[in-house]
Amino acid sequence: MFKQRQNRNMFQAAFTTLALIYHQTVYNLRTEHRNAVVGLLLTMVQSALFVVVFLAMYALIGLKTSPIRGDFLLYIMSGIFIFMLHVQTVAAVAGSHSISSGIIKHEPLNAAVLISGAALSVLYRQTIGCIVILSIYHLGFQEITIYDPLGAGALFLLAWFSGCCVGLVFLGIRPWSPQACKVLTTLYQRINMFASGKFFVANTLPGFILPWFAWNPLFHLIDQERGFLFINYSPHRTSLLYPLWFSIAALMIGLLINFTTRKYESISWSATQ
Repeated sequence: MFKQRQNRNMFQAAFTTLALIYHQTVYNLRTEHRNAVVGLLLTMVQSALFVVVFLAMYALIGLKTSPIRGDFLLYIMSGIFIFMLHVQTVAAVAGSHSISSGIIKHEPLNAAVLISGAALSVLYRQTIGCIVILSIYHLGFQEITIYDPLGAGALFLLAWFSGCCVGLVFLGIRPWSPQACKVLTTLYQRINMFASGKFFVANTLPGFILPWFAWNPLFHLIDQERGFLFINYSPHRTSLLYPLWFSIAALMIGLLINFTTRKYESISWSATQ
Protein backbone atom coordinates (compact mmCIF):
# COMPACT_ATOMS: atom_id res chain seq x y z
CA MET A 1 0.00 0.00 0.00
CA PHE A 2 2.81 2.43 0.89
CA LYS A 3 5.21 1.19 -1.78
CA GLN A 4 5.86 3.65 -4.59
CA ARG A 5 5.50 2.17 -8.07
CA GLN A 6 8.53 2.57 -10.31
CA ASN A 7 8.75 1.86 -14.03
CA ARG A 8 11.78 -0.24 -14.93
CA ASN A 9 11.81 0.36 -18.69
CA MET A 10 10.17 2.39 -21.46
CA PHE A 11 7.66 -0.34 -22.28
CA GLN A 12 6.40 -0.49 -18.70
CA ALA A 13 6.22 3.31 -18.56
CA ALA A 14 4.21 3.42 -21.81
CA PHE A 15 1.85 0.71 -20.55
CA THR A 16 1.31 2.59 -17.27
CA THR A 17 0.54 5.81 -19.14
CA LEU A 18 -1.90 4.07 -21.51
CA ALA A 19 -3.63 2.43 -18.55
CA LEU A 20 -4.00 5.82 -16.86
CA ILE A 21 -5.43 7.34 -20.06
CA TYR A 22 -7.89 4.44 -20.37
CA HIS A 23 -9.14 4.79 -16.80
CA GLN A 24 -9.37 8.57 -17.11
CA THR A 25 -11.39 8.20 -20.34
CA VAL A 26 -13.79 5.79 -18.62
CA TYR A 27 -14.03 8.18 -15.67
CA ASN A 28 -14.96 11.07 -18.00
CA LEU A 29 -17.57 8.92 -19.74
CA ARG A 30 -19.14 7.88 -16.45
CA THR A 31 -19.27 11.44 -15.11
CA GLU A 32 -21.63 12.40 -17.95
CA HIS A 33 -24.19 9.94 -16.59
CA ARG A 34 -24.14 7.18 -13.99
CA ASN A 35 -25.23 4.69 -16.63
CA ALA A 36 -22.80 4.50 -19.58
CA VAL A 37 -25.49 3.25 -21.99
CA VAL A 38 -27.78 6.16 -21.10
CA GLY A 39 -24.88 8.56 -21.67
CA LEU A 40 -24.37 7.18 -25.18
CA LEU A 41 -28.12 7.38 -25.85
CA LEU A 42 -28.14 11.03 -24.81
CA THR A 43 -25.31 11.73 -27.26
CA MET A 44 -27.25 10.03 -30.07
CA VAL A 45 -30.43 11.90 -29.16
CA GLN A 46 -28.52 15.18 -29.28
CA SER A 47 -27.18 14.41 -32.77
CA ALA A 48 -30.61 13.23 -33.94
CA LEU A 49 -32.21 16.44 -32.66
CA PHE A 50 -29.70 18.48 -34.66
CA VAL A 51 -30.64 16.51 -37.78
CA VAL A 52 -34.37 17.05 -37.16
CA VAL A 53 -33.87 20.78 -36.58
CA PHE A 54 -31.92 21.15 -39.80
CA LEU A 55 -34.52 19.15 -41.73
CA ALA A 56 -37.20 21.50 -40.38
CA MET A 57 -35.14 24.56 -41.35
CA TYR A 58 -34.60 23.29 -44.89
CA ALA A 59 -38.30 22.46 -45.16
CA LEU A 60 -39.22 26.01 -44.09
CA ILE A 61 -36.98 27.61 -46.73
CA GLY A 62 -38.27 25.18 -49.36
CA LEU A 63 -35.09 23.14 -49.87
CA LYS A 64 -36.02 19.45 -49.94
CA THR A 65 -33.27 18.03 -52.12
CA SER A 66 -29.53 17.89 -51.60
CA PRO A 67 -27.34 20.48 -53.38
CA ILE A 68 -25.09 17.49 -54.06
CA ARG A 69 -26.39 14.60 -56.12
CA GLY A 70 -26.90 12.07 -53.36
CA ASP A 71 -28.86 11.36 -50.22
CA PHE A 72 -30.24 14.56 -48.65
CA LEU A 73 -30.09 13.30 -45.07
CA LEU A 74 -26.51 12.09 -45.49
CA TYR A 75 -25.62 15.57 -46.73
CA ILE A 76 -27.07 17.08 -43.54
CA MET A 77 -25.47 14.52 -41.22
CA SER A 78 -22.04 14.98 -42.82
CA GLY A 79 -21.91 18.55 -41.55
CA ILE A 80 -23.51 17.91 -38.17
CA PHE A 81 -21.26 15.01 -37.12
CA ILE A 82 -18.03 16.84 -38.00
CA PHE A 83 -19.25 20.04 -36.35
CA MET A 84 -20.31 18.37 -33.10
CA LEU A 85 -17.12 16.32 -32.83
CA HIS A 86 -14.93 19.38 -33.35
CA VAL A 87 -16.65 21.86 -31.02
CA GLN A 88 -17.24 19.32 -28.24
CA THR A 89 -13.57 18.30 -28.36
CA VAL A 90 -12.55 21.96 -28.09
CA ALA A 91 -14.75 22.41 -25.01
CA ALA A 92 -13.60 19.14 -23.40
CA VAL A 93 -9.89 19.83 -23.83
CA ALA A 94 -10.24 23.49 -22.76
CA GLY A 95 -11.83 22.37 -19.47
CA SER A 96 -9.91 19.15 -18.97
CA HIS A 97 -7.92 20.06 -15.87
CA SER A 98 -6.75 22.75 -13.49
CA ILE A 99 -3.87 22.85 -11.03
CA SER A 100 -6.34 23.57 -8.21
CA SER A 101 -8.41 20.44 -8.83
CA GLY A 102 -8.06 17.62 -6.33
CA ILE A 103 -7.47 14.85 -8.86
CA ILE A 104 -4.28 16.46 -10.18
CA LYS A 105 -2.65 15.99 -6.76
CA HIS A 106 -2.31 12.22 -7.32
CA GLU A 107 1.25 11.64 -8.45
CA PRO A 108 0.78 9.15 -11.33
CA LEU A 109 -1.68 11.54 -12.93
CA ASN A 110 -0.47 14.45 -15.08
CA ALA A 111 -1.82 17.03 -17.51
CA ALA A 112 -1.21 14.86 -20.60
CA VAL A 113 -3.29 12.02 -19.19
CA LEU A 114 -6.18 14.33 -18.28
CA ILE A 115 -6.14 16.04 -21.69
CA SER A 116 -5.99 12.70 -23.51
CA GLY A 117 -8.82 11.26 -21.41
CA ALA A 118 -11.07 14.27 -22.09
CA ALA A 119 -10.40 14.19 -25.83
CA LEU A 120 -10.81 10.41 -26.19
CA SER A 121 -14.09 10.39 -24.28
CA VAL A 122 -15.58 12.83 -26.82
CA LEU A 123 -14.20 10.81 -29.73
CA TYR A 124 -15.68 7.61 -28.32
CA ARG A 125 -19.15 9.10 -27.75
CA GLN A 126 -19.35 10.82 -31.11
CA THR A 127 -18.00 7.83 -33.05
CA ILE A 128 -20.48 5.43 -31.48
CA GLY A 129 -23.31 7.92 -31.99
CA CYS A 130 -22.36 8.47 -35.65
CA ILE A 131 -22.13 4.74 -36.40
CA VAL A 132 -25.43 3.91 -34.68
CA ILE A 133 -27.39 6.73 -36.36
CA LEU A 134 -26.03 5.89 -39.80
CA SER A 135 -26.75 2.18 -39.24
CA ILE A 136 -30.34 2.86 -38.17
CA TYR A 137 -30.90 5.08 -41.20
CA HIS A 138 -29.26 2.57 -43.56
CA LEU A 139 -31.11 -0.49 -42.22
CA GLY A 140 -34.46 1.05 -41.36
CA PHE A 141 -35.09 3.82 -43.87
CA GLN A 142 -32.86 4.07 -46.93
CA GLU A 143 -29.66 2.43 -48.07
CA ILE A 144 -26.69 4.78 -48.29
CA THR A 145 -23.40 4.38 -50.11
CA ILE A 146 -20.21 6.08 -48.95
CA TYR A 147 -17.80 6.70 -51.81
CA ASP A 148 -14.56 6.50 -49.79
CA PRO A 149 -15.12 5.21 -46.22
CA LEU A 150 -11.42 5.30 -45.29
CA GLY A 151 -11.02 8.88 -46.44
CA ALA A 152 -14.21 9.90 -44.63
CA GLY A 153 -12.96 8.25 -41.44
CA ALA A 154 -9.59 9.98 -41.75
CA LEU A 155 -11.31 13.38 -42.09
CA PHE A 156 -13.42 12.53 -39.04
CA LEU A 157 -10.24 11.91 -37.03
CA LEU A 158 -8.64 15.08 -38.42
CA ALA A 159 -11.65 17.09 -37.19
CA TRP A 160 -11.11 15.56 -33.75
CA PHE A 161 -7.38 16.31 -33.82
CA SER A 162 -8.07 19.88 -34.90
CA GLY A 163 -10.48 20.29 -31.98
CA CYS A 164 -7.81 18.97 -29.58
CA CYS A 165 -5.26 21.52 -30.85
CA VAL A 166 -7.64 24.50 -30.63
CA GLY A 167 -8.79 23.37 -27.18
CA LEU A 168 -5.16 23.20 -26.06
CA VAL A 169 -4.77 26.91 -26.85
CA PHE A 170 -7.84 27.77 -24.76
CA LEU A 171 -6.54 25.50 -21.97
CA GLY A 172 -3.33 27.52 -21.81
CA ILE A 173 -5.31 30.76 -21.50
CA ARG A 174 -7.59 29.38 -18.77
CA PRO A 175 -5.27 29.76 -15.71
CA TRP A 176 -4.53 33.40 -16.60
CA SER A 177 -8.17 34.38 -17.16
CA PRO A 178 -10.81 31.67 -16.60
CA GLN A 179 -13.71 33.92 -17.58
CA ALA A 180 -12.03 35.04 -20.80
CA CYS A 181 -11.29 31.40 -21.66
CA LYS A 182 -14.92 30.46 -21.09
CA VAL A 183 -16.16 33.35 -23.23
CA LEU A 184 -13.69 32.60 -26.05
CA THR A 185 -14.58 28.89 -26.06
CA THR A 186 -18.31 29.66 -26.21
CA LEU A 187 -17.75 32.32 -28.88
CA TYR A 188 -15.74 29.85 -31.00
CA GLN A 189 -18.57 27.31 -30.76
CA ARG A 190 -21.26 29.86 -31.64
CA ILE A 191 -19.33 31.29 -34.59
CA ASN A 192 -18.89 27.80 -36.00
CA MET A 193 -22.66 27.28 -35.96
CA PHE A 194 -22.65 29.35 -39.14
CA ALA A 195 -18.99 29.68 -40.21
CA SER A 196 -18.48 25.91 -40.40
CA GLY A 197 -20.36 25.79 -43.70
CA LYS A 198 -22.64 22.90 -42.84
CA PHE A 199 -25.62 24.87 -44.19
CA PHE A 200 -24.33 25.05 -47.76
CA VAL A 201 -21.85 23.69 -50.31
CA ALA A 202 -18.55 25.54 -50.73
CA ASN A 203 -18.52 25.11 -54.53
CA THR A 204 -21.71 27.19 -54.83
CA LEU A 205 -20.42 30.15 -52.78
CA PRO A 206 -19.80 33.45 -54.63
CA GLY A 207 -16.20 34.60 -54.67
CA PHE A 208 -16.79 37.68 -52.52
CA ILE A 209 -18.33 35.58 -49.69
CA LEU A 210 -15.72 32.80 -49.66
CA PRO A 211 -13.05 34.73 -47.62
CA TRP A 212 -15.53 34.99 -44.73
CA PHE A 213 -15.38 31.19 -44.36
CA ALA A 214 -12.00 30.19 -45.80
CA TRP A 215 -10.15 31.05 -42.55
CA ASN A 216 -12.05 28.35 -40.65
CA PRO A 217 -10.48 24.85 -40.67
CA LEU A 218 -13.89 23.33 -39.91
CA PHE A 219 -15.24 24.82 -43.14
CA HIS A 220 -12.54 22.97 -45.10
CA LEU A 221 -13.05 19.75 -43.13
CA ILE A 222 -16.81 19.58 -43.75
CA ASP A 223 -16.48 20.36 -47.45
CA GLN A 224 -13.66 17.85 -47.94
CA GLU A 225 -15.64 15.25 -45.97
CA ARG A 226 -18.49 15.58 -48.47
CA GLY A 227 -16.00 14.93 -51.25
CA PHE A 228 -15.22 11.54 -49.68
CA LEU A 229 -18.88 10.74 -48.98
CA PHE A 230 -20.37 11.57 -52.40
CA ILE A 231 -18.99 10.27 -55.67
CA ASN A 232 -20.57 13.17 -57.56
CA TYR A 233 -18.93 15.95 -55.55
CA SER A 234 -15.38 17.23 -55.93
CA PRO A 235 -14.37 20.13 -53.61
CA HIS A 236 -12.72 22.95 -55.57
CA ARG A 237 -12.90 25.87 -53.13
CA THR A 238 -11.38 24.20 -50.06
CA SER A 239 -8.05 22.58 -49.22
CA LEU A 240 -7.31 19.25 -47.57
CA LEU A 241 -3.94 20.42 -46.20
CA TYR A 242 -5.11 23.71 -44.68
CA PRO A 243 -6.84 22.17 -41.61
CA LEU A 244 -3.82 19.91 -41.07
CA TRP A 245 -1.30 22.78 -41.06
CA PHE A 246 -3.70 24.91 -39.00
CA SER A 247 -3.95 22.12 -36.42
CA ILE A 248 -0.17 21.68 -36.23
CA ALA A 249 0.30 25.44 -35.78
CA ALA A 250 -2.39 25.53 -33.06
CA LEU A 251 -0.75 22.53 -31.37
CA MET A 252 2.64 24.28 -31.23
CA ILE A 253 1.08 27.50 -29.91
CA GLY A 254 -0.95 25.56 -27.34
CA LEU A 255 2.10 23.66 -26.11
CA LEU A 256 4.13 26.87 -25.79
CA ILE A 257 1.36 28.58 -23.81
CA ASN A 258 0.83 25.56 -21.54
CA PHE A 259 4.54 25.03 -20.83
CA THR A 260 4.95 28.74 -20.05
CA THR A 261 1.84 28.75 -17.84
CA ARG A 262 3.08 25.79 -15.78
CA LYS A 263 6.20 27.73 -14.82
CA TYR A 264 4.12 30.47 -13.20
CA GLU A 265 0.77 28.85 -12.34
CA SER A 266 -0.01 28.61 -8.64
CA ILE A 267 -2.83 27.11 -6.61
CA SER A 268 -3.36 30.55 -5.06
CA TRP A 269 -4.62 31.81 -8.44
CA SER A 270 -7.88 29.96 -7.85
CA ALA A 271 -8.43 31.57 -4.45
CA THR A 272 -10.14 34.62 -5.96
CA GLN A 273 -12.24 32.68 -8.49
